[in-house]
Amino acid sequence: MNYDFTIIVPVFNEQECLQELFLQLKDYLPKSSKKTRVLLVDDGSTDSSAELIRNVCEQNEGFQYILFERNFGKGAALKAAFDHIDTPLLGYLDADLQTYPQDFEKLLPFIGEYDLVTGWRRDRKDTWVKRMSSKIGNGVRHLFTNDKMHDTGCPLKIMKTSFARNIPMFKGLQRFLPAMVLLQNGRIKEVEIPHYPRLAGKSKYNFRNRFMGPLMDCFAYVWMKKSYIRYKIESKNE
Repeated sequence: MNYDFTIIVPVFNEQECLQELFLQLKDYLPKSSKKTRVLLVDDGSTDSSAELIRNVCEQNEGFQYILFERNFGKGAALKAAFDHIDTPLLGYLDADLQTYPQDFEKLLPFIGEYDLVTGWRRDRKDTWVKRMSSKIGNGVRHLFTNDKMHDTGCPLKIMKTSFARNIPMFKGLQRFLPAMVLLQNGRIKEVEIPHYPRLAGKSKYNFRNRFMGPLMDCFAYVWMKKSYIRYKIESKNE
Protein backbone atom coordinates (compact mmCIF):
# COMPACT_ATOMS: atom_id res chain seq x y z
CA MET A 1 0.00 0.00 0.00
CA ASN A 2 1.30 3.44 -0.90
CA TYR A 3 1.53 5.88 2.01
CA ASP A 4 2.16 9.62 2.00
CA PHE A 5 3.03 10.26 5.63
CA THR A 6 4.90 8.29 8.33
CA ILE A 7 4.54 9.17 12.01
CA ILE A 8 7.77 8.36 13.86
CA VAL A 9 7.40 7.58 17.58
CA PRO A 10 10.63 7.05 19.55
CA VAL A 11 9.98 4.97 22.69
CA PHE A 12 12.08 4.40 25.79
CA ASN A 13 10.51 2.77 28.86
CA GLU A 14 6.99 4.09 28.26
CA GLN A 15 4.96 0.95 28.99
CA GLU A 16 2.43 2.89 31.10
CA CYS A 17 1.61 5.20 28.18
CA LEU A 18 1.68 2.81 25.25
CA GLN A 19 -1.84 1.37 25.33
CA GLU A 20 -3.36 4.85 25.24
CA LEU A 21 -0.84 5.91 22.59
CA PHE A 22 -1.86 2.95 20.40
CA LEU A 23 -5.55 3.85 20.81
CA GLN A 24 -4.87 7.46 19.84
CA LEU A 25 -2.87 6.43 16.77
CA LYS A 26 -5.42 3.84 15.63
CA ASP A 27 -8.15 6.43 15.99
CA TYR A 28 -6.20 9.03 14.02
CA LEU A 29 -5.01 6.98 11.04
CA PRO A 30 -8.40 6.65 9.24
CA LYS A 31 -9.10 10.34 9.91
CA SER A 32 -5.78 11.70 8.66
CA SER A 33 -5.86 13.96 5.62
CA LYS A 34 -2.87 11.96 4.28
CA LYS A 35 -2.49 8.21 3.80
CA THR A 36 -0.63 7.62 7.06
CA ARG A 37 1.31 4.87 8.77
CA VAL A 38 3.24 4.62 12.05
CA LEU A 39 6.86 3.65 12.73
CA LEU A 40 7.59 2.91 16.39
CA VAL A 41 11.29 2.90 17.30
CA ASP A 42 12.10 1.28 20.63
CA ASP A 43 15.34 2.71 21.98
CA GLY A 44 16.44 -0.31 24.02
CA SER A 45 13.65 -0.20 26.61
CA THR A 46 14.16 -2.32 29.71
CA ASP A 47 10.45 -2.56 30.55
CA SER A 48 7.75 -4.26 28.44
CA SER A 49 7.63 -1.50 25.79
CA ALA A 50 9.30 -3.59 23.07
CA GLU A 51 6.87 -6.50 23.56
CA LEU A 52 3.86 -4.16 23.45
CA ILE A 53 5.19 -2.53 20.29
CA ARG A 54 5.78 -5.85 18.56
CA ASN A 55 2.26 -7.02 19.42
CA VAL A 56 0.46 -3.92 18.17
CA CYS A 57 2.44 -3.91 14.92
CA GLU A 58 1.68 -7.57 14.24
CA GLN A 59 -2.04 -7.00 14.78
CA ASN A 60 -2.58 -3.68 12.98
CA GLU A 61 -2.02 -2.70 9.37
CA GLY A 62 -0.07 0.50 8.99
CA PHE A 63 2.06 -0.08 12.10
CA GLN A 64 5.77 -0.93 11.80
CA TYR A 65 8.60 -1.13 14.30
CA ILE A 66 12.35 -0.95 14.77
CA LEU A 67 13.81 -2.40 17.99
CA PHE A 68 17.30 -1.32 19.11
CA GLU A 69 19.55 -3.86 20.82
CA ARG A 70 20.29 -1.30 23.57
CA ASN A 71 19.67 2.35 24.41
CA PHE A 72 21.29 4.66 21.86
CA GLY A 73 19.31 7.87 22.47
CA LYS A 74 16.46 9.72 20.81
CA GLY A 75 18.70 11.20 18.11
CA ALA A 76 19.69 7.68 17.04
CA ALA A 77 16.05 6.58 17.03
CA LEU A 78 15.12 9.44 14.71
CA LYS A 79 18.13 8.78 12.47
CA ALA A 80 17.15 5.11 12.11
CA ALA A 81 13.61 6.15 11.20
CA PHE A 82 14.83 8.75 8.68
CA ASP A 83 16.95 6.02 7.04
CA HIS A 84 14.11 3.47 6.81
CA ILE A 85 10.99 5.32 5.73
CA ASP A 86 10.05 5.88 2.09
CA THR A 87 7.13 8.31 2.33
CA PRO A 88 7.53 11.91 1.08
CA LEU A 89 6.45 13.28 4.47
CA LEU A 90 7.35 12.27 8.00
CA GLY A 91 6.11 13.35 11.40
CA TYR A 92 7.59 13.12 14.86
CA LEU A 93 5.55 12.38 18.00
CA ASP A 94 6.69 11.56 21.53
CA ALA A 95 5.24 8.49 23.26
CA ASP A 96 4.26 10.33 26.46
CA LEU A 97 1.02 11.71 24.92
CA GLN A 98 1.66 15.29 25.97
CA THR A 99 0.96 15.98 22.30
CA TYR A 100 -1.71 14.07 20.37
CA PRO A 101 -1.52 12.64 16.83
CA GLN A 102 -4.78 14.38 15.87
CA ASP A 103 -2.93 17.70 16.07
CA PHE A 104 -0.87 16.79 13.01
CA GLU A 105 -3.95 18.09 11.20
CA LYS A 106 -3.06 21.58 12.44
CA LEU A 107 0.36 21.29 10.78
CA LEU A 108 -0.34 19.38 7.56
CA PRO A 109 -2.06 22.27 5.71
CA PHE A 110 1.23 24.19 5.73
CA ILE A 111 3.68 21.48 4.63
CA GLY A 112 3.23 22.21 0.92
CA GLU A 113 4.63 25.73 1.30
CA TYR A 114 7.12 24.90 4.05
CA ASP A 115 9.73 22.18 4.49
CA LEU A 116 9.29 21.76 8.24
CA VAL A 117 6.23 22.66 10.31
CA THR A 118 6.55 22.43 14.08
CA GLY A 119 4.17 22.82 16.98
CA TRP A 120 4.34 25.57 19.59
CA ARG A 121 3.15 24.47 23.04
CA ARG A 122 2.27 27.98 24.12
CA ASP A 123 0.23 26.85 27.15
CA ARG A 124 2.52 24.26 28.72
CA LYS A 125 1.03 21.64 31.07
CA ASP A 126 4.30 20.87 32.84
CA THR A 127 5.76 21.45 36.28
CA TRP A 128 7.36 24.81 36.99
CA VAL A 129 10.83 23.25 36.97
CA LYS A 130 10.23 21.61 33.60
CA ARG A 131 8.83 24.82 32.09
CA MET A 132 11.76 26.88 33.33
CA SER A 133 14.41 24.37 32.23
CA SER A 134 12.78 24.19 28.78
CA LYS A 135 12.69 27.97 28.58
CA ILE A 136 16.37 28.17 29.42
CA GLY A 137 17.20 25.41 26.93
CA ASN A 138 15.27 27.20 24.18
CA GLY A 139 17.05 30.45 25.04
CA VAL A 140 20.46 28.83 24.79
CA ARG A 141 19.61 27.34 21.39
CA HIS A 142 18.36 30.71 20.11
CA LEU A 143 21.73 32.27 20.88
CA PHE A 144 23.43 29.75 18.61
CA THR A 145 20.85 29.06 15.88
CA ASN A 146 18.74 32.21 15.53
CA ASP A 147 15.95 30.00 14.17
CA LYS A 148 13.19 32.34 15.49
CA MET A 149 11.36 29.39 17.09
CA HIS A 150 9.46 29.79 20.36
CA ASP A 151 9.45 26.05 21.08
CA THR A 152 12.27 24.31 19.24
CA GLY A 153 11.92 21.17 21.35
CA CYS A 154 8.22 20.60 20.65
CA PRO A 155 7.75 16.86 19.99
CA LEU A 156 5.18 17.36 17.23
CA LYS A 157 6.73 18.12 13.86
CA ILE A 158 6.24 17.43 10.16
CA MET A 159 9.09 17.45 7.67
CA LYS A 160 9.66 16.69 4.03
CA THR A 161 11.63 13.45 4.04
CA SER A 162 14.12 14.78 1.48
CA PHE A 163 15.22 17.39 4.03
CA ALA A 164 15.32 14.91 6.92
CA ARG A 165 17.65 12.58 5.03
CA ASN A 166 20.12 15.41 4.42
CA ILE A 167 20.49 16.13 8.12
CA PRO A 168 23.85 14.88 9.46
CA MET A 169 22.52 13.44 12.73
CA PHE A 170 24.40 13.60 16.00
CA LYS A 171 23.39 13.00 19.62
CA GLY A 172 20.87 15.62 20.68
CA LEU A 173 20.17 16.87 17.17
CA GLN A 174 16.43 16.40 17.65
CA ARG A 175 16.65 19.76 19.45
CA PHE A 176 17.94 21.41 16.27
CA LEU A 177 15.70 20.10 13.49
CA PRO A 178 14.35 23.55 12.47
CA ALA A 179 17.88 24.97 12.40
CA MET A 180 19.11 22.05 10.28
CA VAL A 181 16.32 22.63 7.75
CA LEU A 182 17.28 26.31 7.59
CA LEU A 183 20.86 25.20 6.96
CA GLN A 184 19.55 23.52 3.78
CA ASN A 185 17.86 26.79 2.75
CA GLY A 186 14.50 25.26 3.67
CA ARG A 187 11.46 27.10 4.99
CA ILE A 188 10.06 26.51 8.47
CA LYS A 189 6.85 27.46 10.25
CA GLU A 190 5.55 27.28 13.82
CA VAL A 191 1.87 26.58 14.62
CA GLU A 192 0.23 26.72 18.04
CA ILE A 193 -0.98 23.34 19.32
CA PRO A 194 -2.53 22.10 22.57
CA HIS A 195 -0.32 20.59 25.26
CA TYR A 196 -1.54 17.95 27.69
CA PRO A 197 -0.40 16.79 31.16
CA ARG A 198 1.57 13.56 31.29
CA LEU A 199 -0.92 10.78 32.08
CA ALA A 200 1.54 8.13 33.23
CA GLY A 201 5.20 7.23 33.38
CA LYS A 202 8.06 9.55 34.26
CA SER A 203 9.80 12.27 32.29
CA LYS A 204 13.33 11.36 31.19
CA TYR A 205 14.45 14.98 31.47
CA ASN A 206 15.66 17.17 34.32
CA PHE A 207 17.35 20.55 34.68
CA ARG A 208 20.77 19.09 33.95
CA ASN A 209 19.91 17.35 30.69
CA ARG A 210 17.64 20.19 29.59
CA PHE A 211 20.39 22.78 30.07
CA MET A 212 23.85 21.18 30.02
CA GLY A 213 22.96 18.73 27.23
CA PRO A 214 21.56 21.42 24.90
CA LEU A 215 24.51 23.70 25.70
CA MET A 216 27.04 21.06 24.65
CA ASP A 217 24.93 20.18 21.60
CA CYS A 218 24.99 23.84 20.56
CA PHE A 219 28.76 23.67 20.14
CA ALA A 220 28.32 20.56 17.98
CA TYR A 221 25.74 22.46 15.91
CA VAL A 222 28.14 25.40 15.42
CA TRP A 223 30.79 22.98 14.13
CA MET A 224 28.22 21.29 11.92
CA LYS A 225 27.04 24.60 10.48
CA LYS A 226 30.60 25.64 9.68
CA SER A 227 31.43 22.28 8.09
CA TYR A 228 28.12 21.57 6.34
CA ILE A 229 28.58 20.73 2.63
CA ARG A 230 26.11 22.20 0.17
CA TYR A 231 25.97 21.73 -3.58
CA LYS A 232 23.42 22.04 -6.36
CA ILE A 233 23.80 20.20 -9.67
CA GLU A 234 22.91 22.18 -12.76
CA SER A 235 23.01 19.25 -15.18
CA LYS A 236 24.54 15.81 -15.73
CA ASN A 237 24.68 13.20 -18.46
CA GLU A 238 23.14 9.75 -18.06
